[in-house]
Amino acid sequence: MGPQAARLLAALLVLGLCALAMAQKPSPCRCSRIEPNERDNCGFPGITGDQCFASGCCFNSSIRGVPWCFTPLPKQELEECVMEVSDRKNCGYPGISPEECASRKCCFSDDITQVPWCFFPISVEDCHY
Repeated sequence: MGPQAARLLAALLVLGLCALAMAQKPSPCRCSRIEPNERDNCGFPGITGDQCFASGCCFNSSIRGVPWCFTPLPKQELEECVMEVSDRKNCGYPGISPEECASRKCCFSDDITQVPWCFFPISVEDCHY
């Protein structure tokens, strides 16, 4: 192997390590609040929990027939606000502002149409890996 190939290999190794260091294990609520039949595969056959978490995905091998390494729910400002859209319980009215929603001590997310944008939070006590 020539000096250029060795430098290229070293650079690729450094980039790979940087990518692994930047990825982090998702919060428990972003993983445990996904229904097993709603999981989007994020890994490959035989992936380990450590490999899955290193890529920023969730891992749970307790249920057969569904992906064990899967995409987490979207990150929210508060963990209490992390939930599947189908679990949102309306806490406002059409056109409510984020400020009015917050004054009701509720969560606000207007990323998806046709669902409540202002919704009640859920306790994080049930969130676990």
